[in-house]
Amino acid sequence: MGRSPCCEKVHTNKGAWTKEEDQRLIDYIRVHGKGCWRSLPKAAGLLRCGKSCRLRWINYLRPDLKRGNFTEEEDELIIKLHSLLGKAPLKL
Repeated sequence: MGRSPCCEKVHTNKGAWTKEEDQRLIDYIRVHGKGCWRSLPKAAGLLRCGKSCRLRWINYLRPDLKRGNFTEEEDELIIKLHSLLGKAPLKL
């Protein structure tokens, strides 16, 4: 059977996020924390589904997200680790 859908598709925005939506999500999380992604959009006044909010936060908006090129030190570490471990995925 599975979970119910994360949102009512009829009443949700799709596509590109606006600056206003981004700011509303940032402001809400700053005050209330992340909590439950399924209930966050309604509480924050967003016409988005919880999954969309979660992905927007994780991939674009969170403050600890690093963007841009690797530093020279990071490049060296990647090369060193690749030579030691190869390109195969790590088994945990």
